[in-house]
Amino acid sequence: MNEISSEQATLQKVAWRLIPFVCLLYLLNILDRANVGFARLQMQDDLGLSEQTFNLGYGMFYVGYLLFEVPSNLLMRRVGARRWIARIMISWGLISSLTMFARDAWSFYVLRILLGVAEAGFFPGIILYLSYWFPDRERAKMTAFFMLAIGLASVFGNPISGLIMQYLDTVAGLHGWQWLFLLEGIPSVLMGFAVLGYLTDYPRDAQWLSAKERQWLVAHMQTEEQQRQERHNADRLRALLQWRVWWLIAIYFTVAVGSNAGGAYFPKLIKAQFTDLSTFHIGLLSALPHLCAVIGMTLVGISSDRTGERRGHLTAAALLAAVGWSLTAWNPSPVVALVGLCLAQVGMMSMLPVFWTLPTAFLTGAAAAGGIALINSVANIGGFFGPTILGEFGLWSMAAIHLAGAVLVLAVPESSARAADVLPGKS
Repeated sequence: MNEISSEQATLQKVAWRLIPFVCLLYLLNILDRANVGFARLQMQDDLGLSEQTFNLGYGMFYVGYLLFEVPSNLLMRRVGARRWIARIMISWGLISSLTMFARDAWSFYVLRILLGVAEAGFFPGIILYLSYWFPDRERAKMTAFFMLAIGLASVFGNPISGLIMQYLDTVAGLHGWQWLFLLEGIPSVLMGFAVLGYLTDYPRDAQWLSAKERQWLVAHMQTEEQQRQERHNADRLRALLQWRVWWLIAIYFTVAVGSNAGGAYFPKLIKAQFTDLSTFHIGLLSALPHLCAVIGMTLVGISSDRTGERRGHLTAAALLAAVGWSLTAWNPSPVVALVGLCLAQVGMMSMLPVFWTLPTAFLTGAAAAGGIALINSVANIGGFFGPTILGEFGLWSMAAIHLAGAVLVLAVPESSARAADVLPGKS
């Protein structure tokens, strides 16, 4: 009993040390990536951009992101999380601030591509990093806590963005959206330097753990990695050719389409329903779906870890997203449309912590570094097309895409979609 308590205490100590910090880093990441969706309320007209042009610029982020994601994650494995994540944060914070100098479509495109290049490797790098510290059966919960940043970035970011754009517009001759990019990029640069002094690359280097705690954690994580290698033979880069990896890409593609379309359009959709509200109040109302998502994804992550079940949780979340988008498309009233956006966001975000336990359950070593990055980068092609799909085909298209995601998840046999054995086709 004492041994179990000691192990739990060690994992709690690791969680309190790492999760709040990486959650803050990811919050800044989401804020600097997605604040262009709020900036479009002024930026699109100020730069004279059409709806299609702005959507294309929003998606251009994924051009650089796609090209550099896998190399970035492989480099992180070589140089260590501490130095590489610091580099990523400092570079993306600078480029995010420089977006204030966008003057036309082409400068907007270039800055979005450069932002994608700078950010490439951050998210899959953190997912890989967490797999060094937390056992399989703890990972959905810890991933959920880390990914609370997605919702929190909008809960806090949208009202702050509304305040900046409303009250700093024309100050010092700058538009409100220019102040938005400048002020929201600076914290990422500062936190990048903080990473150098705070993060620890591997459990074996954790001097903030006692010798006994460190020895147990290192031994436990090594045992799990050996079991994955024996069960799946997935410790080399050729494991990326396994169909399981590409099945996960197909599932995550549907999530990327919906979540990025939502990021690009939620403030605009809400403004269209509540036309009399100020920019600040639109920011407050835009935070509501993300606040609901914070609660939903936490509960789903905890439930999935407690039961060890993955497929049912993923399917339910995808179906909830489809229902939410359908309600918004139906739109009998502004309140129903807003409820629909809340349900859609809860469903989309609740898929994420469960989904990201899957690749690290059968990939190890370089294959894990490359596989996580490959899944995130290729599937995020959906992020490139998401805003355009919503703009061209409307809200019902989002419901259909998430319904397709639920079908893809259901195709995974129940016995293979549990914490210990992820997908069919074991080696």
